[in-house]
Amino acid sequence: MRRRRRRHRVLVPLALAAALLAGTIAAHELDQPDPGEPGFLSPVATDDDGGSRLADALRARGVTVARETDLLPALLGLDRGPATLFVPAAELLHPDTLGALGELPAGRRLVLVDPSRRVLESAGLPLVPTDRRWATRAVSPEAGGRPCAVPEATRAGVAAAGLQRYAATPGTAAALDRCYADGLVRLPGRAEVVVIGASDPFRNDRIAEHGNEALATGLLGVHGRVVWLDLDGPAPAPTFGRPGGTGEPAWSPTPGGSTGYDGDGSGEAGPGGPGTATGDGDGSGDAPDAAGPPPPDDHPLLDAFPPWFWALLLQLALVALLIVLWRARRLGPPVTEPLPVEVRSAETVLGRARLYQRARARGPAAATLRTAALGRLRGRLDLPATLGPAEVAARVAGPAGGSPEQIHELLFGAAPQTDTELLELARSLDRLTRTVAAAPGRPTEGDPR
Repeated sequence: MRRRRRRHRVLVPLALAAALLAGTIAAHELDQPDPGEPGFLSPVATDDDGGSRLADALRARGVTVARETDLLPALLGLDRGPATLFVPAAELLHPDTLGALGELPAGRRLVLVDPSRRVLESAGLPLVPTDRRWATRAVSPEAGGRPCAVPEATRAGVAAAGLQRYAATPGTAAALDRCYADGLVRLPGRAEVVVIGASDPFRNDRIAEHGNEALATGLLGVHGRVVWLDLDGPAPAPTFGRPGGTGEPAWSPTPGGSTGYDGDGSGEAGPGGPGTATGDGDGSGDAPDAAGPPPPDDHPLLDAFPPWFWALLLQLALVALLIVLWRARRLGPPVTEPLPVEVRSAETVLGRARLYQRARARGPAAATLRTAALGRLRGRLDLPATLGPAEVAARVAGPAGGSPEQIHELLFGAAPQTDTELLELARSLDRLTRTVAAAPGRPTEGDPR
């Protein structure tokens, strides 16, 4: 029975901690869906993570929504006039095609949702992700202590855009318009780039909250036409030749990234203009990357693991702390418990004396004997506890029949050096206490009083 109770005392808190951890992870997964899942922010998906309600809201405002499932048709659609290219899942694009996002024609707008450092570097955008929250928070456009210069965000007001923050790449002089505590960043230039670190304002299940719908429709409907890049999965590698063997390239994304921004925020495209390749067409890329080497990582250990790993580690630490507090002794007054074994006082004294003898602790043993004798003498002679050694020796010398110097040496003298001296000290202290107890005016052992 006792063993079963001990097992329950261990299993119950562990089960509760596991349930709490599983619930927290499940809530986070529901709050932050996977951009790689089919239907994520798709204009034709009606589930919670889809974007059909946003597409309907745009059409209701007279905005044309063109759905494309490949990057090449989406880029060609931008040549028909001013439009907004909406890329909700840039991580699904092939690395060799990301460079085309930084080389859009003038008068266009690019809206990226929660892009990673790899996407930003490959597109040649002078931005880097910084802090990230565990869950999205609704904030005002002026949150963070700076005014918001994006009119669409100012009109929308409070929105669920506080998740991933962005900043300018260290060492660049890019001019950024920041809103929602750096959760939304606009990069002016020939082709305007808007980066938002949360997908909540665009999703079906969150678009009706706060000012999410106003923010999403304002960012995408500024030109009256939206090219919506809807990818069902990771995009394949680009093909550089048309069928038929003509040798003419189907399109020329900059392999391995491009330099759509030269670092000063002007947004000027690199040599060759938008849509031109810097290599010879084989994907190798002979020209050096004008953006230079990637910026140094300020926190390599933090970026080496995904954010959910650190959140899980924090949860495990909290669980361990709860177990430690649960297993710790309860705070409160002492509780009397019966002793499992009764030990005679004589056996305790004898055992302690043997420990002193084995350790050759004559000094501590003598101090213990003298302290006990002083306690008995103070009680029998009614000596105050504030008396010094000289006064105690003078008071004890009268009833003991000795000189104060002898009593002082006996009660407060040096420690014995041999076992014989320790034994003699014990006998002298015993005689002293017996003599004082038998002094006139004090009851003796045989006195009936």
